[in-house]
Formats: sequence, structure tokens, C-alpha cells
Amino acid sequence: MAAGALDGIKVLDLARLLPGPFCSLLLADYGADVLKVEDTGMGDYVRWAPPHYPGVEHSAGGALFLSLNRNKRSIRIDLKSDGGKQVLLDLVKDADVLLESFRPGVLDRLGVGYDVLKEINPGLVYCAISGYGQDGPQREAAGHDMNYLAQAGLLGLTGDADSAPVQSAGQIADIGGGALMAAFGILAALRARDASGKGQFVDVSMFDGGLSWLAMPAAKTLLEGASPKRGGVELAGSLICYRPYACSDGHVALGALEEKFWRAFCEGVERPDLVEKQFEPVGSAVHQEVVEIFKSRTRDEWEAFAAIHDCCLTPVLGLDEALESDLVRARKMVAPLTQPGAEQPVRLLGAPVKFSETPADTDRLPGPGLGEHTDEVLAELGYDADRIAALKEAGSVAGTPDGATGSFLG
Repeated sequence: MAAGALDGIKVLDLARLLPGPFCSLLLADYGADVLKVEDTGMGDYVRWAPPHYPGVEHSAGGALFLSLNRNKRSIRIDLKSDGGKQVLLDLVKDADVLLESFRPGVLDRLGVGYDVLKEINPGLVYCAISGYGQDGPQREAAGHDMNYLAQAGLLGLTGDADSAPVQSAGQIADIGGGALMAAFGILAALRARDASGKGQFVDVSMFDGGLSWLAMPAAKTLLEGASPKRGGVELAGSLICYRPYACSDGHVALGALEEKFWRAFCEGVERPDLVEKQFEPVGSAVHQEVVEIFKSRTRDEWEAFAAIHDCCLTPVLGLDEALESDLVRARKMVAPLTQPGAEQPVRLLGAPVKFSETPADTDRLPGPGLGEHTDEVLAELGYDADRIAALKEAGSVAGTPDGATGSFLG
């Protein structure tokens, strides 16, 4: 396979859980050399989240872990020790990117913050993902995806008018506001380095990123001053032409925003009188008529209807149905991973961006065991066997522990 678009880029990933690892997964799938830098304790917590693939070394066998950490290597370092700090400093010398997701100031207090690292490597792109940013009144506050969305106003707008706020099944702030913004920021900073030769600090706040997802409703609020209410956002369920509907055996999604699509729907159900009612609000008499229309057919019947009438109507699938769909198969959005020891096929989501000349490789490296590559990476730095052994004896670094185990989300 051709070299990836990011071939030759070296990334030190000190992050854990979802936002940072998803960011570095994207970089790794497109060719970057990603080294997962973990502590000498349990490492990345997500390693221990069930379920696990039978036969795989336990620290590398979790389905959630593998979904975020294929194509990476792992080293374990105690950054509170002098020896561990020196290892990180040596790694930084020829790294292109350092990614971390600690609370602001943690690495500074350990003596390995950006101001120290940029003196060692002026070209380093240092990306810090945090909940509320490196400055501001909540820089020290703990939080998770739901908290950032709540404060950004997005959670409060999600759901119907008569319901409580509805959590998304996907982590919008973690991935959309954190991981994707970080990946963009890193690539933009690398591009700037091409011209200047200098790296820079990239500050990614999941709160900021989550708020940016409200670009359109925020624009109206900033102009008019009034905030929309839950159930009153045009593209979040307030219009009868753009919302999910129950059918006789499931649900479908109608996205007929343009007049031509709404007309196709109305004419298809032999209700041309509804064409002029496209933007009637939810709860109106017209809405109730549309509700009853959808209840009159099964999901499969509506799917067949949509194949004839071009009206942006799709079935609401379960995740299992989506993963086995012809669309996913055609787009190669489920991909195999060659994972040592696995007693059954390891299948993960594929790469979402397709390149014509430098395609992603989602099966370049298996998911790493905890500290699996400690010796290998230290040897690449020029450390001899005696020095590596001394660092291990001091607890400054560690390899894969025998019978490694832990617990998270289970």
C-alpha cells in the first residue's frame, strides 16, 4: 500500500479515554507514527472497558480500546520520576507533535510543559485538549462530554419541547468539539511550520468546539437576542418537513427541507393539499395529519416509497443494521484488524475520509499491549540494555506487566 498522507510525522500521544486517542487514531490511520505514552500504573483506562476479544492479551483486547488505538505503539513512563522525564525529553527531540489531555498546567508542574519542550524542539506542535481551555474561569474544572454540551447550550436545545434534554448517542463535544478540532489544529500548525520552521501551542477546548456546532442557531440569537427553546430549533425537530416519524413498526426520518422534496413526498402520498403547509410547526393539526400518514405504512414500505419518490426519506436503523448495511459495506466503513491471539475476527469502524493517492491503512499495526514497545522505543533512542534495565528497576519506565488487568466501565 502507498505511504499515508502523514507518513514521517511522529506523534507522542499522552492522552487517554476518547478525545485524544480518537484524534491520534485519525493521524495514525493516515500514516503518522503514533507512540502512546502511558503511565506505569493501569495506563489508558479504556483498555479495561468490556467487552474483550477472547484470546487477546488482556490489556490490548478491549473492543473499545482497539477501536481507538490500532496503528499505535505503547510505552510506559513515570513522568513524576527524573528518569521518566528524561525519557520524554529525549522522545520530544525528534517528535513533530505532542498531544495531551491533562487539566491545564499539569505538565508544567511536572517540569515538562510546553515552555520547556519548545526549547528542546522549536518545531514541536504541542496540542492540549481540555474541557474549558487553557485560560478562562473554568480552566481547572473537571467535566465530560455532557457537561461541555450543557454549558454550551447544545444539550438544552436537544429534544422535543415537552421532553427533558436528550443526550446524544455520539459524543459530540469529545469527538466533534475535541478530537476533530485537535486533528485540524495539529494539521494547520504543521502546515504553518512548513513556512516558518516553528511549532506552536494548540489550545483545544471541548466547550469551544461544542459551542461551534451551534453556528446557525447562535447566529440568530446573537442578532435577535432571543434564545430558541428546546423543540423550537428549525433543524432539530420544530418543522414537520424535517423530523423523525413513527411508522407502524419503527421510525423513519424525513428531511424534506427543499420545496421539491416536500412536494415529492406530498404528491407521493396523494396529499397535494399539504404542499403549502411545509413549514407548519410541530403540534399543529397538519403535523398530526402527517403523523397519521406515517403510521399507515411499515418502515420497509416507506423505504420502497423513497426509492420511487425523491424526498429525502430514510429508515431509522439500529446500529447493528447500519453496520451490516450495503452502504457501510460499499464505503468500507467496517474494516478488519489483524490482532494477535484473537479467536474471532476483529472488526472496527473504517477510515471516514477516502484519499485517491494516499489512502488510509487501518490494519498497519495491531492495538498495542500496555507498554508493549517500551524496550523497542528506548532502543531507538540509543539506550542500551543496561540503561533500560536500570530505568525499569527504578520504576521510571515499565513494559507489559504479567497478567495485566484493570477495571473501567464494567
